[in-house]
Amino acid sequence: MKLSIIIVNYNVKYYLEQCLLSVRRAVRGMEAEVWVVDNASTDDSVAYIKERFPEVRCIANEENAGFSRANNQAIRRSSGEYVLLLNPDTILGESVLHDCIGFMDAHPEAGGCGVGMLKATGGFAWESRRGLPTPFTAFCKMSGLCSLFPRSRVFGKYYMRYLDRNAVNEIEVISGAYMLLRRSALERVGLLDEDFFMYGEDIDLSYRLMQGGYTNYYHPARILHYKGESTEKNSFRYVHVFYRAMVIFFDKHFRHRYRLLSLLIRLIVVFRAVLDLLMTRMKALRCALLGEPGPKVVRHLFIGSPEHAEEVRGLCARNHISMDYLTVASDEKPRGHLQAGIPLDDYHIIVYDTDVYSYATILGIMEEGSTGKNPSLLLGTYASETRVLITPHDIYI
Repeated sequence: MKLSIIIVNYNVKYYLEQCLLSVRRAVRGMEAEVWVVDNASTDDSVAYIKERFPEVRCIANEENAGFSRANNQAIRRSSGEYVLLLNPDTILGESVLHDCIGFMDAHPEAGGCGVGMLKATGGFAWESRRGLPTPFTAFCKMSGLCSLFPRSRVFGKYYMRYLDRNAVNEIEVISGAYMLLRRSALERVGLLDEDFFMYGEDIDLSYRLMQGGYTNYYHPARILHYKGESTEKNSFRYVHVFYRAMVIFFDKHFRHRYRLLSLLIRLIVVFRAVLDLLMTRMKALRCALLGEPGPKVVRHLFIGSPEHAEEVRGLCARNHISMDYLTVASDEKPRGHLQAGIPLDDYHIIVYDTDVYSYATILGIMEEGSTGKNPSLLLGTYASETRVLITPHDIYI
């Protein structure tokens, strides 16, 4: 077996479905297996995925085991030469897996490989390449020096913005949203540390790969990552879990070398966590005092085949969605929403027919458009196979 793809799911069955549709295309011509580990979802995810993707191997946990433990469950049962840890809210271009596996085959010193992740607008996600959060690098990130000097190799190392996003580069931290790993390297340095419930485990594993003598790489292949739309990032639980992970990482790898800084680091982490919570609460209080803004009409543009446009019309009528339509032939595809004459300022979300456009083409168009006239346009997709319309914030069936 060449590749084992492992996806941990928690109550995001439609995003997972979209991810698996893109994975189906990306593994064509490759010996691969796909594992989904469900962490006790309450949205009937397991039955839903089993019915639609019989080739996928499912592990259904009776409790939320966390990201690390769930991934380890599947890693131990999988058999691929390479292991890909993949988030369910991602979309892969058709050639991404072949490109990355080819690169890993040609670079035996590579322990792991990440890719260029795009946001829902098509803009580049800087967390695609990161530096190790040593005490100094973490201080630069939390103090704002990283933002003030983003291209500095000293102060801006956390996001490594000084690296060419369109070229292969050596990096330190691979994002857990797409983390391609050599199994022999995992056998040498160990699996994910289960002390990390969620967040920080990718940093820890990346560091242990480097300690084991391997090199971590960034490959410019593109995927889209919705960046955890299902996670409530304004909650106390999120802030607690995220910043606790930072403390666990520091204690594990740096506390013995920076004993005098240990208390200071903990105080900085606690201060930043409290600050994040206060800012969130202040925003909520301001909205309560000023009143919630009136409902905004979100306008969509569908680009796809005439047949699927009719399907979408019915879906929009049921869900009261404002949608305009641009129908195209599968053999005469224009440059999507970037073709001349489309009033981009009139729309908020562009919905692409994934039966007409390849995922790679869609991502390419979105990335090009992210630096154009309306860089805030969001990507939506529609697949006739599922008849589900997916946007970064809403699901329509």
